[in-house]
Amino acid sequence: MNRRTFLAAAAGASSTLVAGCAGFSTTAYSADPPLVEDPPAAVYVPSHVEGMEMVGMADAGDAKVAVSYSYPHRFWTVEQDGTAFETQQVDIGSDDTVHLMATVWEPETGVVVPNTGLSIEISTDEGLVSEEVVYPMLSQQMGFHYGANFPLDGNDVYDVRVSVGATSVERLGSLSDRLEEPAAATVSFDYREAARNEIDYTVFEESRRGQRDAIPPMSMEMTPVGRVPNPDSVAGEPLGQATIGDLVLRGYAAEADRFGDDPYLVVTAGTPYNDLVVPGMALSARVPGDGRAAFAGRLDPALDPELGFHYGATAPRLAGDDEVELTVEIPPQVARHEGYETAFLETGTVVLTG
Repeated sequence: MNRRTFLAAAAGASSTLVAGCAGFSTTAYSADPPLVEDPPAAVYVPSHVEGMEMVGMADAGDAKVAVSYSYPHRFWTVEQDGTAFETQQVDIGSDDTVHLMATVWEPETGVVVPNTGLSIEISTDEGLVSEEVVYPMLSQQMGFHYGANFPLDGNDVYDVRVSVGATSVERLGSLSDRLEEPAAATVSFDYREAARNEIDYTVFEESRRGQRDAIPPMSMEMTPVGRVPNPDSVAGEPLGQATIGDLVLRGYAAEADRFGDDPYLVVTAGTPYNDLVVPGMALSARVPGDGRAAFAGRLDPALDPELGFHYGATAPRLAGDDEVELTVEIPPQVARHEGYETAFLETGTVVLTG
């Protein structure tokens, strides 16, 4: 990938694909790349991947924001049809110039922050160019981020103002008094079409496309990638693992002293292959217990310095050997890049097993 640096503030912050993407050829950008025919209802290797370049990063209140860009590209939003959920393709607009991506994280802990409204306003000395509420989305290269396609008025220096809302999730530990207020950050974007056109664009061979696998995330030197914790790093009793719609759910009975007087039921939701955080769903749990349920209720989205983003609730009678039933009531309501658009759409109940 090219390491063109547009801003001194972004020096050393460019991003590259890590090794492991055999079976590809690099070619010129296409606004209409091939789609995988009959993809599985699961995570799969997309038809192509695009590189990206850093625009810049800045503080937005308690959060750090990094803005990067690539070619404009298609993505999918989640729609509900009766009781079923499906994705709807968002095509590239005729005047779209770039796909802008924003990653938001808490800098002291490195925890990536989902569940916050985010909008981008682009302007020049001549005035406003574009303004849009940006989609929360998942990609195999970046994990969770915020992104959308934007039109630009040709080669120019643009001010990109990123407005970050106060997060709507429970915050625990050292994060309990952080990220409480909306804030904004502005970075300058010296856009040049010729530079954009030199960003890597990789098309996979037909034999690789559509395989049940995933490409590795980019190596981003100064920007964290949101991942669920390694099971061995979680302080507490493991309750098991289950998969629904290719979404990997892991449960833990976390140590009571960290979360109060009672045990804390933790469930992480991640992608297969790379353990990327998957937010944006409605999840409940039931622990049958002996005679009456030890726990039955909703698991709330939360941020913790050690657990990162997860779903959790206080469960006074939870024990490490309990059977736990998890019900996905609403699947993740985040937009998806290719390779994720057919996964994470199922609802239903699964049982955690060791």
